[in-house]
Amino acid sequence: MKRTLLAAAVAVLGSVAGPVAAAGEALPSSVLARVVVEPAAGYGFFSTAIVSARHSIDLSMYELKDPVIEDELVAKVRLGVRVRVLLNADYLGRRENAAAAALLSRGGVRVTWAPPEQIFHAKCLVVDGSRAYIGTGNLVAYDYASTRDFWVLDQVPGDVAAIEATFASDVAGTPHAPVTHGGLVWSPGSLAALTTLITSTRHSLVVEDEEMDNSGIEEALVAAMQRGVAVTVVMTRSNDYLSALTTLAARGVRVDLLTSSQVYVHAKAICADCAATGGTLFVGSENFSASSLDLNRELGVITRSPVVVRAVWSTMVADASAGTRLTG
Repeated sequence: MKRTLLAAAVAVLGSVAGPVAAAGEALPSSVLARVVVEPAAGYGFFSTAIVSARHSIDLSMYELKDPVIEDELVAKVRLGVRVRVLLNADYLGRRENAAAAALLSRGGVRVTWAPPEQIFHAKCLVVDGSRAYIGTGNLVAYDYASTRDFWVLDQVPGDVAAIEATFASDVAGTPHAPVTHGGLVWSPGSLAALTTLITSTRHSLVVEDEEMDNSGIEEALVAAMQRGVAVTVVMTRSNDYLSALTTLAARGVRVDLLTSSQVYVHAKAICADCAATGGTLFVGSENFSASSLDLNRELGVITRSPVVVRAVWSTMVADASAGTRLTG
């Protein structure tokens, strides 16, 4: 049944099965080791990563409400592992993360509140300074079963070192531009990389995001469609973004909307010229909004790793096929 659904969706979206031209050739990329697709996979991988730590754990999180993970972090402190957690404080962050911060602090975890004047929306776990899990999802246990999110494992030493250096600067509260390496995409300032990826697409473009509220992204999607790229946007239906999505549909972009009872699209991903054989993928914490792209602390990564691209692309295509097409 799943194969039939995917085959039908591929046909509708116009993706090709043969060799695919590399989108975003001017953009650096990173070789990723693994991808986790939620809600199918569950968050056992996160617990496994924490339990495996021998020396250090660094976690940057927008929202943390998972008693299991919180207890596991405290348990590692008792075993002599250095555990640091950076929590968002802005936009109700102090209230939403208060219980987790208190529990972790009592257990010896080094908890730092991010600066209150900037939203820290990045979702990243670094274990032993050697592997980084970069995701689109928050650690909110009651959302796991109903939310579309992606997590990727980055073991490129330069990438991990760049993430650790930026984390250390953020924890210290010292103003510092994020350290770049490979395919890492940081905010503030990620709009240029994402629009470059979109504008370099040659054949097909599938995007999945929680929000659609950025004119730069929207115009890039329309421009891609106008030069012959098959453009599909997949989101969960929300009145907050219906006007922007209706405008995109009226200008020729295919917009497929899911209901929250199907799955809540919290993922943030762009798949350019993707097919079963590969393509170029962005996945990260960045929503398509001015705040997310220009102001917040966000982290994503661009990759051409075939296994990762294929898993995310096939999920997005299936979501599109299951959605209802919006007419402009």
